[in-house]
Amino acid sequence: MQETVNDHIAEIRAFNRFYTGVIGVLGQGVLDTPYSLTEVRVLFELDRHDRMEAGELRRLLGLDAGYLSRILSRFESDGLVARERSAADARRQVIVLTEAGRTTFKTLDERSAQEVHGLLDGIGEEDRRRLVASMATIREILGRTPRREPYVIRPPRAGDLGWAVHRHGALYSAEYGWGMDFEALVARIVADYVDHRDPRREAGWIAEVDGERAGCVFCVRRDDETAQLRMLLVEPSARGMGIGARLVDECLRFARGAGYRRIMLWTRDALVSARRIYQAAGFELVEEEPGEGFTEQIWARDL
Repeated sequence: MQETVNDHIAEIRAFNRFYTGVIGVLGQGVLDTPYSLTEVRVLFELDRHDRMEAGELRRLLGLDAGYLSRILSRFESDGLVARERSAADARRQVIVLTEAGRTTFKTLDERSAQEVHGLLDGIGEEDRRRLVASMATIREILGRTPRREPYVIRPPRAGDLGWAVHRHGALYSAEYGWGMDFEALVARIVADYVDHRDPRREAGWIAEVDGERAGCVFCVRRDDETAQLRMLLVEPSARGMGIGARLVDECLRFARGAGYRRIMLWTRDALVSARRIYQAAGFELVEEEPGEGFTEQIWARDL
C-alpha cells in the first residue's frame, strides 16, 4: 500500500520520541549536570568561537532574547561566563567563557563522548557505518545542503552484486512503481555477468561515499564489436555529486581499452536523470519501443 504524508509524519514523530529517550534529553539536566540541552548548546558555541556577541549567539541558536539573557545570567552567577562591552559598539555585549566555564564544558564534552561510546558498544562495524551514514543523510536532507564528500570508484567485491540487485529492486519500486519482475530481470543480468564474464572484455564498478555503497555500473559484451552499459544506479543520497557521469566515463574508458568499436545501452524513458548523463557522454537515441506504462529506448555511440 502506498505510504502517505501522514504515515511519514507519524514515523518521524516516533523516531523523535525514540531518539530523545536514547540520548536522555527529557530529564531535568543533561549528562548528570544541572544544565538543560539548550544551556549546554550555548556553552558549546561559546567554547567553539572563543568570544561571541550576544546578538550573534541568539541568531545562531534561534533563541528568544529574554531566554538567552536568563541563561547568560545564570552562567554569570555560576562563574561560567563574563560579559564585556564590544570595542566596536558599546551597545553590544560580548560573551566570553571563563576558565571555570571552559572546565565545565570540557567535562560535559568528555561525558558526552563516553555516552556515545557506550551507545556504540556491542554494535558491529557494519551496523555502525550504517548508523553514521543514516545520520549524515538526515543532516543532509533536513539541512538542505548538497553533499560534497569525496567518493571512491572501485571494482565489485563479495556482497556487491547482491546489493546491486536489491537496490535496483527497492529503489525503482519506490520511485517508479516497478515490481518484482524488474528486480528479477536485474537478477538475471547479474547472474549472466557472473556465469559468462570475460575479464578482458567485461567489468563492473562500485561507487562508495563515506565507505557506503552509493552507485554501480557494468560493461558487458553485446557482440565482438559492441559493448553494453548496464545497471547504472546512483543512490538518491549521493545524487548531484557527479557519480553517475564518472561511472559512465569508467565504462567508456574500459570499453575502448577492451577493443570495442561501439557501445549501447537499454533504458526506459522515465529515467530522465540517467538520460541526461547518457546524452552528456555522447550517446544518441537510436530506437524506441512502447512498453507497459513506459517506452523502452536504445541509446548508442561510437568509441
